[in-house]
Amino acid sequence: MIALQQVSRVIGVGLRERKKSETRAALSAAALRLALQKGVEEVRVDEIAEAANVSPRTYNNYFPSREHAIVAGITATRALQVAEALQRRPSGEPLADSIIAAFAEQYREPPTEALALITSTPSLREAYLDSVSSMEPPIADVIAARLGKDRLGAEVLAAAVSAAARLAVQRWVDLRPSGLVVVSATSVEEHLREAIGHLAPALR
Repeated sequence: MIALQQVSRVIGVGLRERKKSETRAALSAAALRLALQKGVEEVRVDEIAEAANVSPRTYNNYFPSREHAIVAGITATRALQVAEALQRRPSGEPLADSIIAAFAEQYREPPTEALALITSTPSLREAYLDSVSSMEPPIADVIAARLGKDRLGAEVLAAAVSAAARLAVQRWVDLRPSGLVVVSATSVEEHLREAIGHLAPALR
């Protein structure tokens, strides 16, 4: 009986987490779709909630603002993609190089309509840059495994990598005095290599 109860609890937790992930994905997809259709300033939280078939109160459990919800429509799968990219890198490759390559895969594509919307809207751009921190957990996992670091040490290094990557992406997306946002002529990989390269000694 106890074993059955434990299994039921595990299944219940799994279903709840899956439901949360699905709700978050539905909200972020609705927010991005509405922003592209109407413009960021015209999107209201209650519209996002209605489009995702949830209440505004439920929406507030997932995102602190419409900007974060809109940005999540692009970045929702990025942490998973970084983790997968890191797993594909050769085990003998310097860890700093592996991390740079994994990040670069997520940013080197030409800007899409959605990315153009984000980079041209100051509030969205800030939320987009902040989303780099979502990649910290998979990086911490790799640092712990490759360098034999304890969890705290791995998380500290992952946070440092995240900060360096944020600065690199910020330089890649160049905000001109005129307000025009363009992609730098220097590749995002070069910016990442320069920024994360400063952490290479700690990642050996």
